[in-house]
Amino acid sequence: MKTFTIGGVHPKENKLSKGVAISIAPIPERVMIPLSQHVGAPANPIVAVGDIVKVGTKIGESAGFVSANVHSSVSGTIEKIDMYPDLSGNKKQMIVIKTDGNDEWEPTIDRSTTLQKDITSFTPEIIKEKIAIAGIVGMGGATFPMSVKLTPPKDVTIDYLLINGVECEPYLTADHALMLEKAEEICVGIELIKKALGVSKALVGIENNKPDAIAKMQQVATAYQGIEIVPLKVKYPQGSEKHLIQALTGREVPSRKLPASVGTIVCNVASTFAVYEAVIKNKPLIDRIVTVTGTGLTTTANVLTRIGTSFSDLLNVVGGLPEGTDKVISGGPMMGRAVRSLEIPIMKGSSGVLCMTEKEAHRKPETNCIRCGRCVDGCPMGLEPYLLYALSKKSMFAELNEHNVTDCFECGSCSFSCPAHKPLLDYIRLGKAKAIQILQNEAKKEVDKK
Repeated sequence: MKTFTIGGVHPKENKLSKGVAISIAPIPERVMIPLSQHVGAPANPIVAVGDIVKVGTKIGESAGFVSANVHSSVSGTIEKIDMYPDLSGNKKQMIVIKTDGNDEWEPTIDRSTTLQKDITSFTPEIIKEKIAIAGIVGMGGATFPMSVKLTPPKDVTIDYLLINGVECEPYLTADHALMLEKAEEICVGIELIKKALGVSKALVGIENNKPDAIAKMQQVATAYQGIEIVPLKVKYPQGSEKHLIQALTGREVPSRKLPASVGTIVCNVASTFAVYEAVIKNKPLIDRIVTVTGTGLTTTANVLTRIGTSFSDLLNVVGGLPEGTDKVISGGPMMGRAVRSLEIPIMKGSSGVLCMTEKEAHRKPETNCIRCGRCVDGCPMGLEPYLLYALSKKSMFAELNEHNVTDCFECGSCSFSCPAHKPLLDYIRLGKAKAIQILQNEAKKEVDKK
């Protein structure tokens, strides 16, 4: 069975919400919608305090090629446009909307559940335009604007579309639930993306701990030419673009290059479903499925949630924050981030809300490195985490670039592997940010010279 070749680890899966049907979160009293929910420039606000909006009304205009539109997820009144902390505590511009209880949608949005498979009337240009209008971004966590992803350089030939149904992060089951319930729509979305790219072959990678999703997708895909469902061996972090590409095609993306450089484009299953809704139903990205989970919860859920809903409101779906919760994570335990407040909003890239008990969240005491090399064995990028850690700890940020620190995508495999419980990723993440800053300053100096 296929998988990637370098490194990788096997954390406990803890898929507590596996098999839980998708439910719909109640509409909150107010939402807080960030204007930066994507890679690139934040959207520019195009509404004012006091304006009335509907579900699907555009409230933020894309600010450039690498940017994305933002839409209201509720009907109501614009209450505030101000700076608020995001999940990292950094202040970002957000639009606060007080809901009116009517849930009135823009009339252009088709709210029917009727499946439409005929895409002959959509040209590649129309597909890409509709995706851009809808503000679709990568929903697997990277949040790269989809319209940009589907416009590779003219000198690059794309011959494979890869669909990421891996969901290797522990606890998370949102994509799994989506494949079980929306397989037909996902396949139509794949056809639309294939047409936009001009490719004939799509490979859908799903880890073999999801046999029901594999079976469902295989059953549906038989009606579509050029869609192949590929079961993959379970190994973290196979959901990473570069590792999925290697697992499915055997190709290796060079350092500091994008998937297009090896003739591939990778899309998450949730993004693919969003493409179907954008092109076929004229629906902008105003909601997404979020896994709400944790061992302390009496019930877990895969919840269709309006963008801008607070973590606090979403946790009320499962009975509120459980007693004894020490940490709440946005995402999963490996790559997710602990949140500073439960009033931060669900965004386009939010895949999960994980409540961790004190026992689960507690870090074991750090001991001396025993030079075992497990962090090197576990690193899927072939880096030397112990060295990157040491350089960062000594503030040797320029040297970090010489050892390819920017290839690290912060998967946490090194920290997970370390028997000495060293905070490897914490220091590497800090050093990487400083190293990138050095590279940017050097690039700016070169531009200024010219």
